[in-house]
Amino acid sequence: MKTIFIIIFTIFLAGCAKDMKPTDFKNQKPRLIIEDYLQGNVKAWGVLQNRSGKVTRQFKADLNGKWDGNTLILDELFNWNDGEKQTRKWTIKKIDEHNYEGTASDVVGKAIGYSYGPAFKFEYVLLVPVKGKNIKITFDDWIFMQDERVAINRATMTKFGIKVAELTVMFIKD
Repeated sequence: MKTIFIIIFTIFLAGCAKDMKPTDFKNQKPRLIIEDYLQGNVKAWGVLQNRSGKVTRQFKADLNGKWDGNTLILDELFNWNDGEKQTRKWTIKKIDEHNYEGTASDVVGKAIGYSYGPAFKFEYVLLVPVKGKNIKITFDDWIFMQDERVAINRATMTKFGIKVAELTVMFIKD
């Protein structure tokens, strides 16, 4: 039993050591400056997959951002394929060249953001409505700029450290 625990723990640690870090992208181009990219109108399309990879929902979204030199106010309107409409208003503050903090009404505490090269990583806990209750889901959210108009977002959603879903989104800036 002790040997099995050591093997599982070693595999867990090895998996953690290979995680991507925002600084892995520091010398790559194009540079994603999130407040510039999300300023104005951006269209998005996404798919939500359960933990086994099955697509369970899809959406179209309209994003509109306003940057005042310090804070990005980002309004999001999601139109899900099952008819649900969802809105979120982010307030994202730029702390320095690489660090951000964000809040929204359905985010627990603060979201923490990191920007290096073409990558933007956003970590936060979101209250997700499930069967009439709000469930706290942790998001590990990565946006990768492809060119001046296109970015791809990949988010892993976890509960108690266990992956429960993944979200893939394509953004196109008007």
